[in-house]
Order: sequence, then structure tokens, then C-alpha cells
Amino acid sequence: MFITVDTDDRRPIYQQVVDEIKGLIAKGELAEGSALPPVRQVAGDLGVNLNTVAAAYKELAREGLITVRHGSGAVVTSRTSVETSENDMRKPLRAALTQFVLSGMPRAEILGVVKEELRQLMD
Repeated sequence: MFITVDTDDRRPIYQQVVDEIKGLIAKGELAEGSALPPVRQVAGDLGVNLNTVAAAYKELAREGLITVRHGSGAVVTSRTSVETSENDMRKPLRAALTQFVLSGMPRAEILGVVKEELRQLMD
């Protein structure tokens, strides 16, 4: 599993870890039944606090993407097990698109960015 964190990113580190792992699951790089590395290993690899990675795993478990068994580690449960309403899923998308619009990016470029991100997730 290859994930990175960016100290210049405004999101908390644990949220970056959550988002990176979600991306790997969405892309199919972490399939159902795949074991995640131990919290201690991920923390060491990223150079972050152990509790930060533990919080990320806890959030992923809360969302139903992984199952954490103490002593056995964390396993991806399913990329389709997350039940979220369409409205709830649209909120962060709308916020991100709003940022693009406020930055002055033209519609065609925004659509290009969205298409590229979808291509990376679904191809």
C-alpha cells in the first residue's frame, strides 16, 4: 500500500490517510479481503504519530470500509458496503467544485479535472 501525506495540505493528517486509503479501495488497488499494514508500520512509513493512523483506521471502520480486529489487523470489508445518501455524497463534491469556480477556473478546465480524476479512479 502506497500512500502519502502533505504537510501543506489543510486537511488533518488522519483525514489525508483516510482519503488516500479510500482512493485505493475505489481504484480496486485494495480489494475486499485485503489486509492493511499495521498501524505502527503505516505511522513509521509516513513519519506520523501512531494515534493519527489509528484514528484514520477507526474512521474507515466507522464508515464500513474496513474491519479492525485487535491482534489480527485491519481488512478491507467491501468497496460497496458504504451506504451514503446521494445528497451526502454531493456535499463534498459541491464544496470542491465551488473552490474551483471561486479560483476563477473556466468551466472547461473544471470538467477536465473532474474527468481526469474519474479516469484515475475507474480505469
